[in-house]
Order: sequence, then structure tokens, then C-alpha cells
Amino acid sequence: MTVDKQEIAKEIEEIVSRETRAWDTQDVELLLSIFHPDMVWPWPPNPQAHDPATWEIPMGRFNYERWKQDYQDMFDTHKLAHNKRAIRRIEVSDEGDGAFAVLDIDTLWVDSDGSPNHWLGRVCKVYTRVDSKWKLIMHTGVLDYSLVSKDWSI
Repeated sequence: MTVDKQEIAKEIEEIVSRETRAWDTQDVELLLSIFHPDMVWPWPPNPQAHDPATWEIPMGRFNYERWKQDYQDMFDTHKLAHNKRAIRRIEVSDEGDGAFAVLDIDTLWVDSDGSPNHWLGRVCKVYTRVDSKWKLIMHTGVLDYSLVSKDWSI
């Protein structure tokens, strides 16, 4: 079987676009539709913490009801000021069953007190094919690569 990596890259672009729409519209159901049941999402304590020995997993393994409530709570208490995203790279496995996308993001949430929650930096989104659908199975937290990469920017 020949793997059409360009076609798969388009499918990965679609799931990234779907996720972006979910953030933009605060659509919890749409956001949850991209996650694999085994999804984990490690986060660095700050955007400069490149050493994964310092990272945490604040939400644990994907749990539909818990994550739905967590995201709904965030959407209910924060306003999205802006959400800029640029895909920098999509890589597809030779077997066509795994892929990742590298994105630069600049997403600013503001809570009811006016306090910002700014996601600014680079992320890596890891996907696996489940039957005929792509699902996000792992995602790094936002890291700042501005000092090491000249192509980092929104």
C-alpha cells in the first residue's frame, strides 16, 4: 500500500483547523471531538521550561466529562481576545498511521477580572489514525523557541 503523505497532511490541516474553530467559538463539543481516548497533554511550568523533567500533566488522561466541564468552565470565565495560529510543519509516518503538526500560537484569554492567560509559543500536536479518523493523542504545552529559532513567530 502506498501512503499519500500529501493527502494525509491535508487531513491533519483539517483537524488543526477544526481545533482552531473550537477555540474561536468556544465550542466544547467540537474541541472534544479531536481527542483520542488516551490523550495526554503535558505542560511546562512556563514557556522557557524546555526540559520535560519539569513538566506536569494537570488534566490527566482524557476523560470526556471531566475535560468537558474544565473547558466549559474556562469558556464561561474567560473571553478570547485573539487566537492566531500558524502551522510550521506537518510530518507523516511512512506507514501513514501517525503524524505530528508543529504550530506557532498566540492565544490570549482574559478572565473576568481582566487577568490575561497568554499562550504564546510553539506546540507539537501528535496524531494517530483510529480506523479512518485522525485523533490527537498527545500535545506539548506552549514553549518559547524565539531564542533558538529564527522562524518562530506568528
